[in-house]
Amino acid sequence: MFAASTQHEETCMPVLQALWEHVRTGQEQILLSPYLPASCAFLTHVLCCVPFFALDALATVSMRVRSWRISSDSGPTPPVSRWMVCFWSVLLRYLTVVLPVTALLQSLRSAELPSLAPSCWQLSVEVCACFLLFDTLFFIWHFSMHRFSWLYTSIHQLHHQHRLPFAFAAQDASSVELLSLLLLALCSCWALGCHPLSEVLFHLLNSWMAVEDHCGYNLPWALHRLLPCLGGAPFHQAHHRLHRGNYAPYFTHWDQIFGTYH
Repeated sequence: MFAASTQHEETCMPVLQALWEHVRTGQEQILLSPYLPASCAFLTHVLCCVPFFALDALATVSMRVRSWRISSDSGPTPPVSRWMVCFWSVLLRYLTVVLPVTALLQSLRSAELPSLAPSCWQLSVEVCACFLLFDTLFFIWHFSMHRFSWLYTSIHQLHHQHRLPFAFAAQDASSVELLSLLLLALCSCWALGCHPLSEVLFHLLNSWMAVEDHCGYNLPWALHRLLPCLGGAPFHQAHHRLHRGNYAPYFTHWDQIFGTYH
């Protein structure tokens, strides 16, 4: 088994190194741009929402797709106008608050990129560690916003206008909340000293999982069906419906430990 693992690592390393050199060569200014984190966060969110926008369209004509809706009280799929209102409001908050603040913080980071790519093992460990740390920080922050009424009314209440969320609503939140969640994700990577490739992979998966959690569908191929440690869309929709409990974004262990699991 050890020999097979070593052989896989040796096969994987040249691929990652070639990928990293391709990305790094000639793209260093873009990779070090202070505007990259916020810009990529918004664009990735939009792209992750596209399949669910198509799914909502199919739900209007397909009984099979409608059967994947989490509960019978989910009602009709959100109209296009609701998607567009959400899109423009999120974009405005990114342009006016999230982009300037994250650009300022990003400009304080080291302006150097490593020459070597991470190993497959390092990549996997760093991404998993980022998710566990982010999940913990998010749980604490999310619980606090529900525990203290002034935090809820001034920061988090806007996100709970969606009792039955849809994909784009994952980032339909106040400017302060949007900024805080992006900073939690960035700080999780910075605190662990992740390789830029690990950081990119974490942010891509983080965006997808946030969108999937808000999509309103219990899909047969959803990540929480493959990994029982994840709560998925049913877990998070229960939070929106009850306005309490299920405070962690992805995993369920913190809510189970502290008795807030529903």
